[in-house]
Amino acid sequence: MANIATFGFLLLWTLFLCFAFVSPAAQRGPYGMHISCGARHDVQTKPTTTLWYKDFGYTGGIPSNASTTSYIAPPLKTLRYFPLSEGLSNCYNINRVPKGRYSIRIFFGLVAQTRVTDEPLFDISIQGTQIYSLKSGWTSRDDQAFTEAQVFLKDGSVSICFHGTGHGDPAILSIEILQIDNNAYYFGPDWSQGVILRTVKRLSCGFGQSKFDVDYGADPRGGDRYWQRIKTFGEDSDRPRSVETRIKQASHPPNFYPETLYRSALVSTSNQLDLTYTLDVDPNKNYSVWLHFAEIENSVTAAGQRVFDIMINGDVAFRNVDIVKLSGDRYTALVLNKTVPVNGRTLTVTLSPIKGSFAIISAIEILEVITAESKTLSDEVMALQTLKKALGLPPRFGWNGDPCVPQQHPWTGADCRLDKSSSKWVIDGLGLGNQGLKGFLPNDISRLHNLQILNLSGNGIRGAIPSPLGTITSLQVLDLSYNFFNGSIPESLGQLTSLQRLNLNGNFLSGRVPATLGGRLLHGASFNFTDNAGLCGIPGLPTCGPHLSAGAKVGIGLGASFTFLLLIIGSVCWWKRRQNILRVQQIAGRAAPYAKARTQFSRDIQMARHNNNTNNNNYGNAHTAVETGPILLSR
Repeated sequence: MANIATFGFLLLWTLFLCFAFVSPAAQRGPYGMHISCGARHDVQTKPTTTLWYKDFGYTGGIPSNASTTSYIAPPLKTLRYFPLSEGLSNCYNINRVPKGRYSIRIFFGLVAQTRVTDEPLFDISIQGTQIYSLKSGWTSRDDQAFTEAQVFLKDGSVSICFHGTGHGDPAILSIEILQIDNNAYYFGPDWSQGVILRTVKRLSCGFGQSKFDVDYGADPRGGDRYWQRIKTFGEDSDRPRSVETRIKQASHPPNFYPETLYRSALVSTSNQLDLTYTLDVDPNKNYSVWLHFAEIENSVTAAGQRVFDIMINGDVAFRNVDIVKLSGDRYTALVLNKTVPVNGRTLTVTLSPIKGSFAIISAIEILEVITAESKTLSDEVMALQTLKKALGLPPRFGWNGDPCVPQQHPWTGADCRLDKSSSKWVIDGLGLGNQGLKGFLPNDISRLHNLQILNLSGNGIRGAIPSPLGTITSLQVLDLSYNFFNGSIPESLGQLTSLQRLNLNGNFLSGRVPATLGGRLLHGASFNFTDNAGLCGIPGLPTCGPHLSAGAKVGIGLGASFTFLLLIIGSVCWWKRRQNILRVQQIAGRAAPYAKARTQFSRDIQMARHNNNTNNNNYGNAHTAVETGPILLSR
């Protein structure tokens, strides 16, 4: 029993130590979100039993059955597509995402029974930065069935948007948001939180199959990268090699490359000493190239037996590369990185032997370096969102995501400029004329502090012109003509000293035009107040009567109401008093005969007393108590 107790104590103590020295982040593991677009229920897929959450966070679109285009796509049966009639931009907005660096991957699909020839072409942006444009023929290319980028998220949310280009409806099969090490793919001084790395190509060289990290059994902190198998760079130019030997220093932070990646390689031959790989890329961009090596050939046993140079687009990137020397041993992973600008349309990596055996390479990664776009000032984004709701903007406007970025897809009707002082985009123009809009103009319009032009003409907007509109001091053009605005023109509009054109014609406005606006006419401003039957006060409009302020008008109205109420109360009181008088008169008329009889009887008694008194005086003034008491009348 003592031995059992001791063993139990040691077991509990061991568990305590295990949990005590593991950080909270390590206990939780990296954040991971897998979304099955269009799905109404959570699903799991084989063979990895990955849990895919049901569809959520989208701004629009229609769920549908899916037709996948590649065997590497997750085996999901639904997708969400976004008809162009519902707006050119739609997004997934995912909240409660912890701060950190993430690998975000989006798989594309086709609506069931859609012909491959009808493949949609559209753009994808993450956090307002455009990262990818689908190219014609993507449905027949496994490595183009998805796009992937590494982004640093710090706002607790992520916005992934799809922008129609007029070539079919964007259709999304799945979205994955996988947390990776904060220092993943550090490539030098230009690496920062403001940089996005988009995957262009990942190659696993030599034997093996195209696989994801999860299939390799890799550490989840590396994300879940797809490694495309490539058996050769060209006929007779190389030969594959592979081993089952354990590879050291492979799955280490911050990148956590799978060990299996280094167990195969391509080696150049005597027919072609240089080992060359060429990839088509977009021109005038920067690319970060990551090259993976491990010395796995038995013929190389020590440093100096295999030495080669590495050139990228003809320029030497690394000289005298000796894998054993640089990694420290055989069967040990080595990663080299170089970021280069590419002006043309191809990127070529060449390994040229210098000494000893032929050149060798295990894997290649090529990532496009994208500078993240500055976002629109948050206060102005909220103002436009309020305006969207107040005016009831239809979905065709596609007001989703960020109003100004990506720059290729700003919101319909919004003009933007980059404010250098804040390094944020601001709205300096809003043109929504003749769009069939209704609703009202909210006070929050005043939060567009940088607005210079506001055109809402030719719509069906109702209500009063908001007084806070007069606080947008940068406003130069204000066109609210041909709507249903009513009430008076706010005095605050006279504070718009930059205003050059004001069109309020064709509304239902009334009252005096503010004198300060009339004064602006002397400074060359152009104002139009016609077709407002109730306006007055400037040349071209009817002459106003005594001008009363709004407060005075309210006071007069209240006074008139009070006077009317007093008249009603007085009339009621007079009528009731008149009724009481008439009632008293009627009662008095009925009682008159009785009153006359009582009066005559009283007089008779008094005469009798007078006579008795006269007689009694003759008898010595003797009286009884009854005779000297009060007179009692009875009926």
